[in-house]
Amino acid sequence: MRDILVLGGGKIGETICDFLSNSGDYRVTVGDRHQSILDRLPQREAVRKQVVDATDPAGLRAAMKGHYAVISALPYDLTVAVAESARDTGVHYLDLTEDVASTRAVKKLAEGAGTAFIPQSGLAPGFISIVTHDLCRRFNELDTVGMRVGALPKYPTNALNYNLTWSTEGVINEYLEPCDAIVNGRAVQVPPLEEREEFSLDGMKYEAFNTSGGLGTLCETLAGKVRAMNYKSVRYPGHRDIMKALLHDLRLGDRRDVLKDILEHAIPGTMQDVILVFVTVSGRKNGRLMQECYANKIYGREIAGVTYSGIQTATASGVCAVLDLLAAGRIAQKGFVKQEDIALPDFLANRFGMTFAREEDLAAEVRVAAE
Repeated sequence: MRDILVLGGGKIGETICDFLSNSGDYRVTVGDRHQSILDRLPQREAVRKQVVDATDPAGLRAAMKGHYAVISALPYDLTVAVAESARDTGVHYLDLTEDVASTRAVKKLAEGAGTAFIPQSGLAPGFISIVTHDLCRRFNELDTVGMRVGALPKYPTNALNYNLTWSTEGVINEYLEPCDAIVNGRAVQVPPLEEREEFSLDGMKYEAFNTSGGLGTLCETLAGKVRAMNYKSVRYPGHRDIMKALLHDLRLGDRRDVLKDILEHAIPGTMQDVILVFVTVSGRKNGRLMQECYANKIYGREIAGVTYSGIQTATASGVCAVLDLLAAGRIAQKGFVKQEDIALPDFLANRFGMTFAREEDLAAEVRVAAE
């Protein structure tokens, strides 16, 4: 039994606690600054609740002592404080952040550390980097890489064609911050909400546009190896234009707290969502220009009598799988660990990573086992 500290008792933090405590291999302490949030979490035998204020360095360090790892499911602006305390106390560190600046700070903290620092261990960034890198390895020479991910309501009913399924702060941040990309072989930053495109998948129309953070560290990893690479969030058509009006024309991008309050007051959450993952890679194989695609949809499900949304299932499964692989010695035990350092077969074979396994992945696993 390994002791894990999960910081943040929101939807994703609660799901991580459930998955880990139900596994039988982890004892979990969930920490949050608000007692009211801890009180609403269900009582579980392998879960302890503790008031922890991430803005209090001494309190953070005290809460981390004796734990194998800490998982931050807190808003992105608290990422660095948690990582600093993890470095000070010598515990492994994982987070779900999409914030580029925070990840760069975590990478610097990981230099010379005796424990692993594994940021961006969720869905996007996270699993999307693992599967994209696996596709890229199949080519002799890369040309273009496109990564598309969307957390979408199954039944959109408002003008935004959207429901709040994860962190509102995170959504606003990825719509406002510069986006990493590779253009003509050079690493650049492109503006969010731009370069809109439309595509269809399984008869459904979608739009996609630049958002920040989804590429993770792939720009660094594939620098000099690919002509063009970008990441875009997927939404139903019409969403981007309304968000541009709110963020730029009404200048609510300068008043993030106001926009957060407006969205959370007017846009309901939903448990009926679908996670769309769509990756395209083109390049040369044996001298021929070829393309390979990866498409997957993840839905909510009932686990151990509890219903989880698609975004809860996908995000929590991602970070729990990475923690499992760390505990099993399947990934580096110290320093900065990129998501693309994780082998896709190892991830999909994991009890948590199996959430992402498609029918063709399971069939391939059966073939390998038979051989």
